[in-house]
Amino acid sequence: VLSSMRRTFVIFLTLLLLWTLVAELNHALTPLRVYLFVPGLFVVYAAFMLPWNVGVSASLLGGLLCDATTPVWFGTHLLLFAGAHAVLFHLRNRLPREDTATRVLATLLANLAIFLLFSFIQIGASPVPAAAWIRLIADLVCSQIFLALLAPWFFSLQTRALVLTHAGLRDNLA
Repeated sequence: VLSSMRRTFVIFLTLLLLWTLVAELNHALTPLRVYLFVPGLFVVYAAFMLPWNVGVSASLLGGLLCDATTPVWFGTHLLLFAGAHAVLFHLRNRLPREDTATRVLATLLANLAIFLLFSFIQIGASPVPAAAWIRLIADLVCSQIFLALLAPWFFSLQTRALVLTHAGLRDNLA
């Protein structure tokens, strides 16, 4: 139990770091009117590399973090992250999940799915929904490029954080 809690906490700390870096980058990109959306990174490693209880806990905590700082209905990110985590977790035994390219591709697909679901949920709040899609597509393209570049580093960071804290990945294949 203590080992599971430690792994959840370590992965959550890496997600907190990711959230902080992306928030700062989004702030810097404000003059360019670009917003990076990266929820795929919040769920893929946890779903592919950790046992169910540890991974889903980390994904849910990441969802709560995103909900707490975004002007949406509380629980929106939590539910989207939980759904993505469940789908990825059930697919992980059919994929070469230790392969970085597979994880990057899964991140891009998860990010696309969450982006589309999130956009459809929130588009009604826009004063001109049809005009918002052009900006959303531009943000999606920028986000996907950013994810493809950042994901290998972030997966390595998460693995290294588990090793450095002796939380390890020894029984994660269960």
